[in-house]
Amino acid sequence: MSQEILGAERKVKAVGGVAIDGAPVAYLIALAAAVAALSFIPFSVILAAGGSFPLSQGIYALVGWILGPVAGGIACGIGRLIGVFVAPHTAGPVPLASVWGAAIASFAAGAMSTAREEGAPRRDWWWIPLSVFFVMEWLLFVGRAVLVNGVSVQVALLNTFVNWSAILLYVLPTRTLIARLIGSRNIAALAAGLFLGTWMIAGLSHLSVTVILYYILNWPPEVWATLIPIIPMENLFRSLVGTVIGTGVIAGLRATELVRPRSALY
Repeated sequence: MSQEILGAERKVKAVGGVAIDGAPVAYLIALAAAVAALSFIPFSVILAAGGSFPLSQGIYALVGWILGPVAGGIACGIGRLIGVFVAPHTAGPVPLASVWGAAIASFAAGAMSTAREEGAPRRDWWWIPLSVFFVMEWLLFVGRAVLVNGVSVQVALLNTFVNWSAILLYVLPTRTLIARLIGSRNIAALAAGLFLGTWMIAGLSHLSVTVILYYILNWPPEVWATLIPIIPMENLFRSLVGTVIGTGVIAGLRATELVRPRSALY
């Protein structure tokens, strides 16, 4: 005797245990550990304030693209905080500023996702307040330099090229283009998206940290001109690190059957 089954169709979905904002906690722990581990490796000296930049800056955006804004920001913030204690040589002159830079970078990267899975909150507008925030940071940074410390407008614009180019990439539709490239199954497109995306997010993170350092340490105008050729080279290196590591990590995640975080971009 056959029975007809009535009712709405059900979906069976694999889960990864306890999750934060749709990202398994195990992923947060693993990526926070990666950020902390890469904090041991310095790649450039902070001429204006002393200390070194950690190599982990190259993967802040990647963490956000994998975990989403909330989980990514938490993972990067915790990983960087651990790095401040275990690798003080890359903590910078104001350690908490570097923790903030890691968290806001991953949050901004994760907020690029426009995925609308069932039950997922709508976040396709989060980029708007973030963009306003970054523009305000840039105005505070350049405004103090030009109006208070006598830095020429030309020098200020050249010095902050990485920052304002990152803001433009985030505000313009290039943000969604980069998101699509990262989500592409084509390795070349993925690599291009990772490079452009890391340049953009690293530039925003650099701005968020530097504006704090400038208001605390107030380095002289001469430093602004000295840093003009150095800052883009540093950001280029961050972008290369993010591209190389990110291509391998995302390709590996796609090849496995691990749970995909709800707000993941890949």
